[in-house]
Order: sequence, then structure tokens, then C-alpha cells
Amino acid sequence: MLPLRTLVRTAARRNGAARHAAAAAAAHNHGHLARAPLARPRPRELHASAARTKDKRWVNTTDDKKAADAESKEPAEGKDGKEGTEAEDGKEAVKEVEGEAEPVEASASASASGSRSSAPSSSSASTPPSSSSSSSSSPSSSSSSSSSSSSSSSKAITKPSIPDVYPQVLALPITRRPLFPGFYKAVTITSPAVIKAVRELLARNQPYIGAFLLKDSDSDSDVITSKEQVHPVGVFAQITSVFGSADAGRDAASTGAGAGDDEKPETLTAVLYPHRRIRIDELVGPDSVAPPPAPPAPPAQAKPSEVGTGKTAEQAASEAEVASFEKDVPSVEAVQEELGAAAGGREAGTAAGATATAAAAPPLSPISFIHPLLPDISLTNVSNLAVEPYKKDSQIVRAIMSELISVFKEIAQLQPIFREQITSFTMSNSTSNVFDEPDKLADFAAAVSTGDVHDLQAVLESLSVEDRLQKALVILKKELINAQLQNKISRDVESKIQKRQREYYLMEQLKGIKKELGMESDGKDKLVERFREKAGKLAMPDGVKKVFDEELNKLVHLEPAASEFNVTRNYLDWLTQIPWGVHSPENYDIAHAVQVLDEDHYGLKDVKDRILEFLAVGKLRGSVEGKIICLAGPPGVGKTSIGKSIARALGRQFFRFSVGGLTDVAEIKGHRRTYVGAMPGKPIQALKKVATENPLILIDEVDKIGRGHNGDPSSALLEMLDPEQNTSFLDHYMDVPVDLSRVLFVCTANVLETIPAPLLDRMEVLEVSGYVSAEKMNIASRYLSPQAKEASGLKDVDITIEPAAIEALIRYYCRESGVRNLKKHIDKIYRKAAFKIVADLGAQLPEPAPERPSATVETQQPDVKPASERVPGDADDGASRTTVSTTPRKPLAVPPGVSVHVTEDNLKEYVGPAIYHKDRLYTTAPPAGVSTGLGYLGNGSGAVMPIEVTSMPGKGNLQLTGKLGEVIRESAQIALSWVKANAFLLGVTKSEADLTVNDRDIHLHMPEGAIGKEGPSAGTAILTAFVSLFTKTRVDPDVAMTGEISLLGQVLPVGGLKEKILAAHRAGIKKLIVPLACKSDIDENVPESVKAGIEFVFVDDVRQVLHEVFAGSNAARRWAETLPVAAAPLRETHA
Repeated sequence: MLPLRTLVRTAARRNGAARHAAAAAAAHNHGHLARAPLARPRPRELHASAARTKDKRWVNTTDDKKAADAESKEPAEGKDGKEGTEAEDGKEAVKEVEGEAEPVEASASASASGSRSSAPSSSSASTPPSSSSSSSSSPSSSSSSSSSSSSSSSKAITKPSIPDVYPQVLALPITRRPLFPGFYKAVTITSPAVIKAVRELLARNQPYIGAFLLKDSDSDSDVITSKEQVHPVGVFAQITSVFGSADAGRDAASTGAGAGDDEKPETLTAVLYPHRRIRIDELVGPDSVAPPPAPPAPPAQAKPSEVGTGKTAEQAASEAEVASFEKDVPSVEAVQEELGAAAGGREAGTAAGATATAAAAPPLSPISFIHPLLPDISLTNVSNLAVEPYKKDSQIVRAIMSELISVFKEIAQLQPIFREQITSFTMSNSTSNVFDEPDKLADFAAAVSTGDVHDLQAVLESLSVEDRLQKALVILKKELINAQLQNKISRDVESKIQKRQREYYLMEQLKGIKKELGMESDGKDKLVERFREKAGKLAMPDGVKKVFDEELNKLVHLEPAASEFNVTRNYLDWLTQIPWGVHSPENYDIAHAVQVLDEDHYGLKDVKDRILEFLAVGKLRGSVEGKIICLAGPPGVGKTSIGKSIARALGRQFFRFSVGGLTDVAEIKGHRRTYVGAMPGKPIQALKKVATENPLILIDEVDKIGRGHNGDPSSALLEMLDPEQNTSFLDHYMDVPVDLSRVLFVCTANVLETIPAPLLDRMEVLEVSGYVSAEKMNIASRYLSPQAKEASGLKDVDITIEPAAIEALIRYYCRESGVRNLKKHIDKIYRKAAFKIVADLGAQLPEPAPERPSATVETQQPDVKPASERVPGDADDGASRTTVSTTPRKPLAVPPGVSVHVTEDNLKEYVGPAIYHKDRLYTTAPPAGVSTGLGYLGNGSGAVMPIEVTSMPGKGNLQLTGKLGEVIRESAQIALSWVKANAFLLGVTKSEADLTVNDRDIHLHMPEGAIGKEGPSAGTAILTAFVSLFTKTRVDPDVAMTGEISLLGQVLPVGGLKEKILAAHRAGIKKLIVPLACKSDIDENVPESVKAGIEFVFVDDVRQVLHEVFAGSNAARRWAETLPVAAAPLRETHA
């Protein structure tokens, strides 16, 4: 007897022509209806004989009656005009099968390969798949029709019947969008195990899977590990076709293409056609699958019915392994026995035995053959989801559907692709009226939209027709809004383009008309003529003239609409705006320069002398070239204003730019012309601004220049500031050498340490030190006070600030070396005076005439509600528009007789309490271990700083406090080491072998701990404090000292003496001990008014310091023998 699958295959081969025709028709329809939403038709029944259809395996029991009815109604065909019996059909089939040796596995593989070649490559909506492709056919739909004679037989087309119940499926997770029934979707599978399972499903004619949307849109997996990983509701889909990278690789290999390419992992693209909604009941694990079927019977026990078929016992057993998953379906053995009984005339008894065997067989999973692939694949038990019952004549449902159709029409008018999809959906709809299938309309609306994935999943999970329609309507409304916005943007852009094109055409016509009438020449000709005229007035070098002619010739041959036209035009504009050979006459009158410098600045004798020397050399040579001056000093001393005064004294043009924080080389050297918006650097911009080639360019904050990823600007300054290179300065934009040798460069800096050494080497540094009290007094009375008085509107008012008030302001409020802070306090005094005058006079001050308004603008006020947010209870905040005027307001005239006098007594009313209360910490004799040093603060001022030292039981450690820097810490270590080394000579120990302070800790502190202190100048004062502590000898508080010490006791020079001496003078110090090497600096830079009343002692050894500080004490008398002084120090007393 033949197995059932052999009979089915025989019938399929007989009807091959019909299947190929159906496959070609399906492929043709799919190509024309890509992305077209088509509804799924009703399941199709098999054409087969009634006797065998009833009991055939894999056929739904619900369709048995329909199949029998269809078979009974089919007319008979053949020469004799009558139907053959079942026994004759069986014999006929046996004869045909005996002549064929094709295995079932080869047939399944060939049909799967054919289906992959015709599958679509993207998601689309189309008609349901037909049985023409063996990869999409189901075993439940496979049957055969027997032939009545050898020359003519009945031809029956096999039709697919989708199982209504499919309890277990291969679960495939998908991303981005859920699938909807009736709409194709192509998915790519990369997991080898899942690919193997899919191919096995196709080979066994079980092309059904479950597709579920992943909750995490970023994840990409082919296996579901837990139910929480995906949404519970998905679709039951049929695999219509597959094609993979391995097939493409074999095709390329067969044609010789792709030889030598690297092998890539196999991927499989499957085209899915969803049929219905399903829900995950549980995730099947390796432990929950059914046990494998019983092993096949041995060959000796083969059934007699298999002898005549050419089948071995192993083959028969392998065929018997596939069991039915539906109720009342016979097993393979039962069918074989039935067929054998039909051939022998025992049909009735065999049918009864088959029925009993089918009733006893337990239902198994239809995909049990892929259970061994667990857990590399995901299997789920699922249940079908049906639409909840609804009334077709419901007004709400029909109203929502009408709105959906209306929205579809609006979208179709805006986007043609929607129009095509709607047409395809209408053609594929199985009913003539779309209102009969509202659920399909909702699915179609969700499938074709680009809505949010959560909204689409909500439509899929909705089982209520009304709820599904409402959610689909919301999604479609959003799609309509997006389409309207896109259409509006498109119209706006198109209208703008049309407007510009129209204007361009009209302008070109106008130009042509004017040119023909001779009213106006071409604009380009005027431009070229203007460039030639400007170049004729300049003394361009030969190289620059050549470049100008080339660029001008290029401009002549360029069209104005070309992009290169504007680039060339801008370049020629810059090239003709550089003042080639144009310079301003210089004033080398020394008397005039002295007058200008004295008018603008008080003091600064060194700076003024250097400028006058500069002018004298220029007067003799006739020109000033190659000079780069750097003014270095603390803030507020007038460095920038000095540069302005130099320019005024010489009669040169002035240009200033700051390089503080500059990190781009292009700011100095310019940009390349290839960049959009390229410009020359600051030097070329300065020449264009001043229109002369000999200006004074002030480069501010040169010590704060930065460095970034765009290069080092300080290196770019080298070419500009080097007298040997700036004769041919090359800007990146200009690309022609520019002579900067006639430019006088003046740089300003606060400190010199941060300026790069190569740059500092090219500049002549002029130190601008701070002002002393006398200089500040003169600056305040001659410059600052008149400026502040006029700026406050009190130019004609009697306001005086007594000299005593200014002196108190300098001493107790403004101790820094500059005058910027002093200017702020004087401005504050005059502002307070102005407020006092206005407050006292009040209504006596006459108001000027009201200004005549010239226009109105919209009112802008804080916390004012807009008109749309006002409620009836809100008060009116005023008019919505405000009048404006261009007429300047006239100053108010203060009545005569008003006067304000600022004295030392009422100074506090104008500037507040004093900042500095006393000049030194100890006004009486301090205890042993305290000395007085002199320091230089960061703001450019000096200060008297006491140094306190004490000891305590410990292990000989030295502790330093007071926010001391690294250098001053080293000075303390040096001083302590010198004291320990000379402890016996100082009288601290009784013998040279005794150890010093090894059992005590020493703590050194410098008050005003919030102020950072750094530098080596406190060495002599620290050493004096240590000696005072160990010898228990007090130090005179009127003696202060400064100087660096070496390890062997040498006193080295220090800086900042002018500010330090000023602080000592302010504090009432009587004696100053300073290094001998600093005598020339003091004589040259410190005014006599500051040195008055102070005795200067110049020393070069610490022994001299100790003898001078402790003069007259017992320790000093002992040191006359142990620490003798080689030479007496030099003394100077200023009356």
C-alpha cells in the first residue's frame, strides 16, 4: 500500500501545470500591488474524492463536509464519461508511483527553493498566498484526484486551507512596527537556529509562525527569552516565500562572480502574510515539550501492506513519526491499512479500525519536529483572538468609518502614495461595501500610517471594533496633520523660489532695457572701473600690482551670478583698501610731546623719558622703524592710556585690539580664501581702519594670550612684531606681502613671566610701577576729580573735595599701586553728591520741556499678561504702545548757590567705612619670636607683614601657615638650617656637639592668612624671627627688613622696593634693612618724599642683619666675639 504523502505527491505532479499557472499569477499580482493593502479571502477547500477527503490527515474537520459537497458536485471527465472506483484509483496511483523514484525530501527542498526566488523583498499588502508555491502550501490542504483512465483524468486545483486552530507556533520577534492581518511584511533572520527551524517548517509544509513586537525598539533578537520581552498580542502569519544570503552566494559561485570574497554569516529574509490575531499563552521551554515518538519497528516486523511498495521498514517508520494534531484524524498506519483494504475489497472493516486507531491516538504539536532546536529558538503556545460582537448597523461605528474614509480622501489629495494604497485596498476587498468590514478598515488605517509604535500596537491589541476604529482614527488624524504641514512647507518653499525667480527675470529684463536705451551701463563695468580708480591712487608694489591685475581680469570674465564673483570682488575690495604707500605726517617736536605727556599723565618719569628718546631718534633719522615697546606693570597704572598719549604726541592714527584669551591663529594671520566668510587678520584690519601705513597699534593683554586647537597665536605674533620679518608680513587671506615696518607697536602686560620667551625677546620692556601717595594726590586732583565731576552732571556746581579727604581715601581705602580703584571711589563721591542735591532741592529743580514724540513702539514690561491671558478682573497695566523720540534730553540746570564740601570727617557718608584700619600689627614692642618684613602684594601694592614664630614640645618639625607659597617655604627651611648650623655661635647651645630643637616643634605664621604670599624676599625677616625666639631677645617694632638669604648667610637682592618702601613709610617704620645690591634701584626709582624720615641700612650678610637688629642687647655683645662682622653696613638717612 502507498503512504498518504506519496499519493498526495502523485496528485500534485499530475496537476503541475495548474500550480505553475497559479504561481505565475500570484507573482504578477504581487509585483503590481506592492504595498497595496488587500483583504484575506475566505479559506479555500480541497478538490478530492469524497471517500478519502473525510478521513484524510491534516484536513480541518470543520471543512470535511464542504470538501465532500464540492467533490460530489464536480462533473465527471474522461472518454467513458464515468468516475472510476476508489480501488481502481488506488491501483492507478500505484502504477504511477512505481515508475517514479523521487524522494519526498527532494520535492520539499525544490519547492522551498522555488518559493524563495519569487518572494517580495519588502513589506506590502496583497492577496493571500496560493498553493502554487510549495513553501506556502499546508499539509492540511494537500490532496489528490485520481484519473479515470490513462488518456484522460479529472484535473483539480489544490487550494490552501489555513488552520483555524494552531496551538503552538514558532515565535519570531519583530521591531519598529507591529504586523496587521492582510498586509505583507519582510523580516530578516540572522540566528542560525531560527533559520534552520524556518527551513524545516517549509520542508514539512508547516509555513506558519507567530510574529510579536518587541517592547524595546533598540533590541534586535530572533529569540524570545521571556514573555515580558514582547507585547502579548501578535499575529499568526504564513511564510509565503524566503530567500537568503546563502542562495545568492551559490548563484554568484555558479556564474563565477564573487570569487575570493569573504564569507559572511547566512541571513534569511522571509516574507510573512499575517492571517489573524493571536495571544501568547505561555513560552515553551525544553522541559515542557512532548516526549519524542516511539522508535521505528525493526525490519523483520514490517507490515505486509508495505511489501509491494518498495518501502523499507525504516522508511515506513519515519513516515509514521508524523502524528496529527487535530481531533478525529487517523494516523499513518490507519490510512495505510485503509488503502490496503480498499484494494482487497475489505473497505468497511478497515475504515472501522482506522477510526478506532485515530480515537486512541493522542493529539501532538504540529511542529514537534523542531523541538530539538530548543532553547535556541522560541516556541509559544498561543490562542486565537476574535473580534468582539458588534452591530453592523451601529451609528457610532458607521460614523467613525465615515470619518476614516473622509480622512483617507483628504490624505489622498495631499499624498499620491496614499491614493494608490486606497485603490489597491478597494480592489482587494472581498465585499462590495467597505462598511461591512470595519475591522479591516481599522487595520488598513493603522498599517499604512507612520504613527507611533505604541499607538499601532494598541490598535492591534484592541478587540472591540468601535475602540479599534477610534484608535485608528486618531493615528490617521495625526497622519493628516503631518501631510498638511508637509504640503504647507512645500507650498511656501515653492512660492519663495517662484518669487525670487520672477524678480530675477524682471531685473535682468530691466537691465537689458536700460542698457539698450543707454540709460545705465552694466554694474560689473562700473565695479571694475571703480577698482581701477582706487588702485591708481595707491603706490602698490610691483608684486601686488601684478596680483591685482590678474584678479581684476578674472572678475571681468566672471558672471555676476557665479559664486566665484563675490569671492574675487571681496578680495579686490580688501586689496584696494590697504593704504599702500599712504602715511600720515609725524610730529617729532619734543616740546609738544612733553606737553602732551604731562597733560595726560602725572609722574612716570622713566616711561616719558623713553618716549622722548624715541622721538629724538626719529627726528634725526626722519622715520621710526622697528620699535616694539612693552609696558609692564600692575593693573590701573595707565598702560593703555600711555599708548594713546604716544599716538597723540606723534600725530599718528591709533588702533587697539586685545589678545587676551585669543586661541585662533586666524585672528592674527587671517583665514584662507577657500573658507566661507574668510577675512584678513587684525593687522590688515587695522590698516584698513586707520587708512595709513604708519599707525600706532596697541596690543593689549599680551601676557594673557591663549593657545587652542587652531594653533598658537603667540607664535603668529612673532612675524608681526619682529623688525626683521614684518617688512613682508604675509596674511593668509591677502596672500601678498604687506610692509608693517612703519607701524609702531605698543604692547601691555601685567606680568612678564607668562609671555613666551621668543616673543618677549623681540620687545623692549618698560616697567610701569605703581604710584606713591603724592602722585596719587596729584592724579586725583588734576585728572580724576574733574572727569568724575563732569560725568556726574555737576560741572557748574560748587563741589570740592578737601586734600585731607583725598589723603584719607588713599590711605584707608585705596592702597593699590594703580589709580583705578581710586577713580571708582571718587566717582562714588560725586554720585552721592548728585543724589543729595536732587533729593534736597526736589521741586525747585525746573523740569525741561517735554520731548516731542516721533514714533511709538510696543510696550515691553516685566510680568505683564498678554491680551490672550487677560480675564475681566485684571486691571489694565497701561497702553500697549510707548512713545519714543530721537531728540536728546537737555541737561538740568542746578540753581546757583548749591555747594557740597567733602571733608575727612564726612568722607564715611560718601564711601562707607574704611577698609584698612591700621598700617602694622604691632605698634609696641612684640614678644620674642616676632619680626617685621616687607611684602609685595598681587594688586601691585606693598605691605608691612609681621612674622611670628613659636615652639612647643615635639620632634623637631617645622609647620608653616598663612597661605605661603613654595618659595617662601623654602626660605623658612634655609633660615632654620642656618640657625641650627650656627646654634653654638649664636649662644643657643652650650657646645658645638649639642643638638638644637630636636625635641621641639617650630610653628611659623604670617598673619592675613587669606592673602597668598610668595617670594624669597622674607628670608632675612624669617631668620631674625628664629634667632629672636631661640635667644629670647625682642626685636624693635620700628625696624623692618627685606632680602633673600642663601644657605651660607648671603643677602641677595629682591624687587618691588618702591612699593615696599611706600608701605613702610605709610606704617611709620624708622629703619629699613635692605640688600646692598638694591641701593641703585632705590636711589633711581624711589622718590625723596617716600624716603623722607627713614634710615636705610644696606647689608650683604646675615651677620650684619643680626648685629643691626639686636644692637645693644646681651646677645649682640656676645656675637661680637662669636659672629664678628667683616665690614660695617652702609647707611643712609633721609631727612
